[in-house]
Amino acid sequence: MTSSTGMAALVAAIHLAPAGCRSWTAGTTPAVTADKPRAVRGGVKAVFLPRMALLAAILAPGAASADAMDAALLQGLDKVTARISTIEAAVGRPVRFGTLEIVARHCDKTPPEERPEAAAFLQISEIKQGEPTELLFSGWMFASSPALSALEHPIYDVVVVDCVASSSAPADSSSSPKPE
Repeated sequence: MTSSTGMAALVAAIHLAPAGCRSWTAGTTPAVTADKPRAVRGGVKAVFLPRMALLAAILAPGAASADAMDAALLQGLDKVTARISTIEAAVGRPVRFGTLEIVARHCDKTPPEERPEAAAFLQISEIKQGEPTELLFSGWMFASSPALSALEHPIYDVVVVDCVASSSAPADSSSSPKPE
């Protein structure tokens, strides 16, 4: 009984290196210190740390379904100008925010009758003129816990706000951020 949200949580757990682990490799059990217990749920082994509590909640029964959406609604902060922009990133299409190129690969949202949660798999690269493109972030971001898996950049912050049905026409691939 693996849902897309459960898979999202598993992928996020694999991409993160929990603080109590000496090693963490995909497909292996993490080496855990004596004061950090291990739990097994449905064949998936996870380390339950405070910052991993969200992942445990997503894998729990009752959060078994999520709807795939067409676009991720993101919020970008330019730390230099203190300007906040709302960005709609259609799944599979690159969107520019400053020197960043953001590609939403997948976006899941829980149904209204369940605990609200939106999770998006994002790939964020930095494009500077005359330099090769540098991949800064590739992983799941969660709307309810932006610090769980965050972009680390000196100028920009990007967080997931929601997953939505795309409002732009299929021919419009150049979505630009809208300042608030």
